[in-house]
Amino acid sequence: MIKQLFRSAHRVTESNIVFPLFAVAIMIILWATTLNLIQIERRNAEQNALALTRELTDTYEAQVVRVLREITQNFKVIQFAYDRQGQQGLLSTLADYQLLPSPFLFTVTIVDAKGKVVASTAVSAPQPLNPDILQRHRQGEPLHINFLKFQEDGEQLILQFSQRIQDSDGRFAGVSIIEVDAAFFVSNYDADKMGEQGLLGLVGTDGVIRVRRLGDDISGQQTLNYQALMADMDSFETKAIITTSPIDDQVRYLSARELYEFPLAVIVGLSREEQLAEAGQYAKTYLWRATGANALLLLVIGLLWRMSYNLAKIRRQEIQARIAHAEQIEYLAYHDGLTGLPNRSLFSKLLNQSISLAQRNNRKLAVLFLDLDHFKHINDTLGHDAGDQLLREVAGRLKSCLRDSDTVARLGGDEFVVMLPELEESTYVVNVARKIVATIAKPFNLSGQEFGVTASIGISTYPNDGLDEQTLTKNADIAMYKVKEEGKNNFQLYSDKLQAESLERLTLESSLRNALDKKELELYYQAKRDVVSGQVTGMEALLRWQHPDLGMVAPLRFLQVADDIGLLIPIGNWVLKTACEQNMRWQQEGLPRLSIAVNLTAKQFFNDSLCASIEAALKETGMDANLLELEISEHVLMQDVDKALHVLNDLKEIGVRIAIDNFGVGYSSLAMLKQFPLDSIKIDRTFIRDIADVGVDKTLAQAIVTMGKSLGLTVVAQGVETQEQVDFLKRNACDEVQGFYFNKPMPAGEFSKLFKTPNTAPPPDT
Repeated sequence: MIKQLFRSAHRVTESNIVFPLFAVAIMIILWATTLNLIQIERRNAEQNALALTRELTDTYEAQVVRVLREITQNFKVIQFAYDRQGQQGLLSTLADYQLLPSPFLFTVTIVDAKGKVVASTAVSAPQPLNPDILQRHRQGEPLHINFLKFQEDGEQLILQFSQRIQDSDGRFAGVSIIEVDAAFFVSNYDADKMGEQGLLGLVGTDGVIRVRRLGDDISGQQTLNYQALMADMDSFETKAIITTSPIDDQVRYLSARELYEFPLAVIVGLSREEQLAEAGQYAKTYLWRATGANALLLLVIGLLWRMSYNLAKIRRQEIQARIAHAEQIEYLAYHDGLTGLPNRSLFSKLLNQSISLAQRNNRKLAVLFLDLDHFKHINDTLGHDAGDQLLREVAGRLKSCLRDSDTVARLGGDEFVVMLPELEESTYVVNVARKIVATIAKPFNLSGQEFGVTASIGISTYPNDGLDEQTLTKNADIAMYKVKEEGKNNFQLYSDKLQAESLERLTLESSLRNALDKKELELYYQAKRDVVSGQVTGMEALLRWQHPDLGMVAPLRFLQVADDIGLLIPIGNWVLKTACEQNMRWQQEGLPRLSIAVNLTAKQFFNDSLCASIEAALKETGMDANLLELEISEHVLMQDVDKALHVLNDLKEIGVRIAIDNFGVGYSSLAMLKQFPLDSIKIDRTFIRDIADVGVDKTLAQAIVTMGKSLGLTVVAQGVETQEQVDFLKRNACDEVQGFYFNKPMPAGEFSKLFKTPNTAPPPDT
């Protein structure tokens, strides 16, 4: 038995058996290896195709979103321009300021509330807006993306974006339309990456394809099952799958992403056949080499080793590329792309870490909230490129003012924030703030010119002003806004008083937004009287706010808030119209036709729509223009004399009267006054207050009256409170007087009683 086993074993070791067995073993290994390589190539090709699909989807999504945001930004510009000047000349004005999109790619059309085209950048006659879409905008739909459509030539495909235009009261005023060649959205088709059968598409959430490109073929308006398409996609990250394309029934690597803020999704597809073609060629090559390697086994083994080495090298390169890409994404996620500074997210993390360390080591830290003053003026004057250059230079100056351990970040726009950790001396934060203010105030060279920009800084410290990130940044922001209110170009430490003022401001701001609708604003009236006869010659309309909780609020408390939130112009227009309506109401009651004066703020006076607002108020109420007197403070006219003169001439063409208010404190010259088309001057109350006191120099008040009379103007003294003041003004030939001596400002119902009283009024109640 043992011998038979030994003999069988010896037979197996013979060369005629060993070599065939060896050859078979090597061939099995060879073919197994070859087939395995074929599978690896196919698998790598699959993975690369999926990765490429995801990459192309991310790139395409970013490109489409950038275009869509540009379109929506242009809609905002059009709305802003409409708010400024209405539909008349809207597109030409935007074109003059180069605020319209490129006419080679975009066509902009404005239609009014009835769907009539009022302006367009189209070369030929623009197509009318679909009535259904017009109705949808009229009912409140803000943005609509119309189905793919053909132009008159029957070849070019167009995507039509439309945006509701509304007036200052939020009412529907028309539609702005931007039309884009649909091919523009698939123009980045890269045949080198996507092949001849690649797919790019833009599909609405309604399932209708707005545009799609298959190779060189561009079309649209095909419908697919949108829910089924997106069911396989991840809503948080880009995902690619292998599936039968719902568009052309071809097996593809497919990826789709919904666009944030837009009712659209992007679709990217790669033909599986094309993407695996190279892997198929590899498979044929491997099979050919394996067949030839039957006679050259050692060569085949060496070749396979070399190929394995190359594959490993490719994998290492892919891994390194992925790591570099991940590091780049992480950097972009935590740094500002323009300045390279930490962004809001990274600053939040660093501040929380510093707060924890400060709490553990019983130390202090400071947060400085910084906002550039007049940055919008730089952007509007020189453009966004100059604005970006300014922000980069500001970032460099900020870093030069700080220690290596300090942190400066950009929160967005022109807002920066600085953290000073391990604060040992309280004076350090003040010195840093003072240094930053001085450094930022130095001139910047932008577009070959020097420009000055200043900074407003608010400061909060841990633990005095807050124990957490949110509280510290909020309180620093409150302090910064206090600097803005007090003239800018300075810094302010946070205090509890600022918090109270901030809460009061928030209360006023919140209530003021609805004050007009709730009819809380009211006009009081104060009479102007002839200085000799005491007869009422006119009245001044004065704004008051009857707040439901704070009671009667004077204009000085809320007009700045109204300016900050964009309500100053609407409130000013309301005052104009209400004053005119009241004047006409008194006339209809049979009372004398007297002039009524309305004060204009600087923003109202220099607003382009001032004349249109005045004409509208006069037309709607039917009041004669010569009964309306507009009072403009002397310092407003001195801000820009040339522009002021232009505005005053326009107002005189309407026929209204013009008065300089608070005259005597603006340092205007006699030569300058002669240029202005004025009707009267109102002497500032500071010159009237003490003229009756013994020993007080009355020369200046007398000179103002004399100068006004020499120019042929009506001279009005305001702030009159005593009989002695009246006597002085009467002796010096002043024309009219106004003040508490005769009557305080009162509601319209009480004011009408003045017409039934004697010509002179008794002193006011004390």
